[in-house]
Order: sequence, then C-alpha cells, then structure tokens
Amino acid sequence: MSIFQGIILGIIQGLTEFLPVSSSAHLVLVPYLLQWRLDADSAFVFDVIVQLGTLAAVIIYFWKDLIAIISAMLAALKAGQPFRDGPSLLGWWIVLATIPAGLAGLLLKSKVEAAFASPLVTAIFLFVVAIIMTLAEGLGKQNRSLEAMRLPDAVTVGLFQALAIFPGISRSGATISGGLLRGLNRDAAARFSFLMSVPIMLAAGALAVKDLAELPNLAQFLPVMLLGFLVAGVVGYFAIRWLLGYLRKNSLIPFALYCALLSIVTIFVISGRG
Repeated sequence: MSIFQGIILGIIQGLTEFLPVSSSAHLVLVPYLLQWRLDADSAFVFDVIVQLGTLAAVIIYFWKDLIAIISAMLAALKAGQPFRDGPSLLGWWIVLATIPAGLAGLLLKSKVEAAFASPLVTAIFLFVVAIIMTLAEGLGKQNRSLEAMRLPDAVTVGLFQALAIFPGISRSGATISGGLLRGLNRDAAARFSFLMSVPIMLAAGALAVKDLAELPNLAQFLPVMLLGFLVAGVVGYFAIRWLLGYLRKNSLIPFALYCALLSIVTIFVISGRG
C-alpha cells in the first residue's frame, strides 16, 4: 500500500465511519473498483487501524459526555445504587448494547475476515442496510429523547450493531435505525450510536494490535498506517459534527439511496469483469 492509497483510504474511513454509508464497504469496494492490488492481511489490519483514528475522533468530540457518564457510573457504584440517575443509566445501556457485537465478533471472526475479501458480499450487505434505513425512517415514531431510553432500546440497538460486523452493513446506519425503530428521535439515536461505538472500536483495535505485530513487513507498513490513522481522525471529527447537525432536520433516506446505488453499480461492475 502506497502513501497516496493510505491517505485516500484514511479520508474515506473518516467520512464513512460516521456517515451511514458503511466505512467497511468503502474500504473494500474502493480498492476493488480502482483495481488496487493490496495484500489482504495488511489491508485488513489497516482497516482496523484507521478505525482507531475515527475512535479518537469520537472520544475527542464527546469527551465531556464520556467523562460525565464514567464519573456518574463510578459514583453510583460507590453509593451502591448503580442505576440511580440518567448519566449512569446511559453508561450501562452503552455497556449492554456492546455485548451482542462483541460476542458476534469473537464467534464469527473468520467469516467476517472472509467477507472482507468479497466485493460481492459487501455490495449485497450494502443494499441490505439501505433497506434497513428506509424501513426505520418509515416505521419509527421518533418521539423519544436519549433520557427516555430503556433496557429494550439498548438491547435492540446492540443487536443492530452486531449486524454491522460484516462489511457493507453501516454501523452508524444500523444502530441509528435501531434507535429510530424503538421510537428515539434522530438526534438521540445518532448520539447513542456514536457513544456506543467507543467500546466496540476499542475492542477491535486491541485485537488488531495482535494481528499488527504478526505482519512480516511491519516496519515498512507502519508509516502508511499512522498517516491513515491521523487523516481518518481529523476527517472523522468533522463528519460527526456535520452529521449531528444534518440529522436534526433531515432523514436517512438520501444515505439509503446512495447505499442502494453503490450496491447496484458494484454488482454490475463485478458482473462485467466476470
């Protein structure tokens, strides 16, 4: 992977990790459509490393919220009342919503890695997430705030996040849709989606460190990964800010249409190349 390719993929990761168009799909499909011949093992580790860049972006953007949640959880635990207030409850909802994706990632790791090597599978999943977002916009009542979130909401959004371990299923698109289907408004669903990305992305990064250490050309590959990490983080920060503002007044439908169109174009390209 060249420096140029690393920068382009870092920009793509920063934009698409939070915009509901599937960062994993773009990291698979862009090299395929541009006919970049990347080493599969190195590319998979690079994808996770740039996700850590966007993890840094969400931590920086929501720093005050995260500190408030962690402080409230610790104080509530110390008082022997772990679920006593809103911020501590929100923290437990994030923990609970992380469990399905964590289990799915551990149990299906080999299948997920195989899916990352298949542009066709990725394109199909991209169309699936377009359907999910369209249904969520049509069926969700969107009349509840983040403070009104309850146990069934956290479980539902967590299950939607578990779907997003496969390339093509946008994590933000799936989890925001899960929130909308539970009646959360778009702003609440998006904020919870971003906050709950922190633990699952930390876990994915920890697993990637092991794979990173096993790369035979680590020293040569490291500068490209670090550059991709930085680019993804900066672009991701501004993508979060833009999307939160957008969703206060607008729907997910344009993103659903984009995902469907990209899926169809990719399938035609694959068919044409034989």
